[in-house]
This record gives sequence, structure tokens and C-alpha cells, in this order.
Amino acid sequence: MDRILGGAPERSDGAMTIVALAIEAGVPRNALTQRHTDLKAEFYQRVKERGAGSEDEERLRATIRELRKGAAATRRDLARARADIKALVRAVNQLTTENHQLREAQATRDRVVVPFPATIQPSRGPSSSPTWTTTPAP
Repeated sequence: MDRILGGAPERSDGAMTIVALAIEAGVPRNALTQRHTDLKAEFYQRVKERGAGSEDEERLRATIRELRKGAAATRRDLARARADIKALVRAVNQLTTENHQLREAQATRDRVVVPFPATIQPSRGPSSSPTWTTTPAP
């Protein structure tokens, strides 16, 4: 414990964690987390008393904050996408129903051609560009 806290680890990477302490002591991690909880508590207390964390710890905490913000943004985007999907599914269902109804109506309708009331024909006025006028159907 003293080697890690003193910044001179021999076996571990020197991180202020129980895992590093277990490696430094040459014991399994669960020995500290389950059987020797007094040593675990003492280690955390001494780390807390020591004050400021290492540069690596600060960098990792900053990375964690950024990742949490990114995860929150991703969750918001996912919620919006799920809402959009529901709206799109409703629109597709409605359009499918309307399409089916139109096809049925077209299949049962008599094939009668209905003339338009007026036709649109191009006519040339005083300018060189054509103008469009309507003439009554015969």
C-alpha cells in the first residue's frame, strides 16, 4: 500500500485502485474486496486523505464525463428516432389502406372515359413566346 501511495509501485501500474493494490500485494482482488475489507477501507481512506488525484485519474474522469454526455445524447436521438418510426409506420399503414381502397375502386369501376370540360391549346400572341388559352370542348 505504501509503495502505491508513495508513487513507487514494483508490480502494478501504480493506479490508486484496489486492483492495483491487490497486484502489488500479490493477492487476488477478491481477497481485498471480500475478506479484508478493513484494508480496502484503509486504502480508500488514505487515497482520499492524499487529496488531488493523478493526471491519469483526472484525464480518465474527463473522458468518462464526455462519454456520459455522448451516451445521453445518443439516448435522446434514439428516443426521437423511435418516435419518428412510430409516426412513419402509421403513415405507411394509412397509405397502404388508401392504396388498397383505390385499387379496389378502380377494379370495380366501369371503364368510361369522361371528357374534360375544356382543352388547353397554345396560341401565339404578338410576342414570340406562346400563351395558353382554354377553349370549350366540342
